[in-house]
Amino acid sequence: MEFSSKLLENAVNEMSQLPGIGKRTALRLVLNLLRQPKEQTLNLAKALSTMRSDIKFCKSCHNISDNDLCEICINPHRTDSLICVVEDIRDVMAIENTSSFRGLYHVLGGKISPMDGVGPNELNIQSLVDKVEQGKIKEIIFALGSTMEGDTTNFYIYKQIQDFDVVTSTISRGISVGNELEYTDEVTLGRSIINRIPFEISLKS
Repeated sequence: MEFSSKLLENAVNEMSQLPGIGKRTALRLVLNLLRQPKEQTLNLAKALSTMRSDIKFCKSCHNISDNDLCEICINPHRTDSLICVVEDIRDVMAIENTSSFRGLYHVLGGKISPMDGVGPNELNIQSLVDKVEQGKIKEIIFALGSTMEGDTTNFYIYKQIQDFDVVTSTISRGISVGNELEYTDEVTLGRSIINRIPFEISLKS
């Protein structure tokens, strides 16, 4: 792809680094920005820069937040003895959109995947175990995708906390095996949370 401007080429190259954005789509987006009022483009650049420099991760659940604790964790109307374990922030958003869950979350930041070099120590697992050890957690819902990596991660966490007085459950398998939560429709995901099953039963299936 030939460019008449090095500035344009640099912008397209940076834009094409985003997932799902090829060079042609990146060029279309950049040209669209050039057609917009300069102030609008500068506002976008400022918003991205501020987000990147100022955004935080909740010290309790590892969700994205503007403050040390996220809005979900500080909400007095949430059930703090019920924890839903998810892979990443997109899953929190997906479950929140169902309006079917009123507990708190714990974001692992990924799934155990030896093939990709991701082990338990690379994930936010120990902080979850620490919460369970404190004795305030009554139930943990495993809400990872129905993949081999998801099942491996669920089982690893289960083994770490099985000696504590905490109920473990998993979302029901209304979600197709191999699917990620963020791509599941809200009704199916909501029902999967409500109709969760004891984790021990899922091990036998």
